[in-house]
Amino acid sequence: MEAGKVLVYAGAFLLLLGLLLLYFPKLFAWFGHLPGDIRIEREGLRVYIPITSALLLSLLLTLFLNLFRR
Repeated sequence: MEAGKVLVYAGAFLLLLGLLLLYFPKLFAWFGHLPGDIRIEREGLRVYIPITSALLLSLLLTLFLNLFRR
């Protein structure tokens, strides 16, 4: 039963995230452009390593899930 709840909530979260990205694309324009994110752009090569953005996203998701779980 618990796994079903997790899947429903994860699906609802992904649906909301998808709608936000669809209708408000500039809302997440900061992702990958923070200090500490590595961007290498050369002719014929683009490499993005969003280290800081991933850490921030992980922190926010951890806080949200801990608050939601209680």
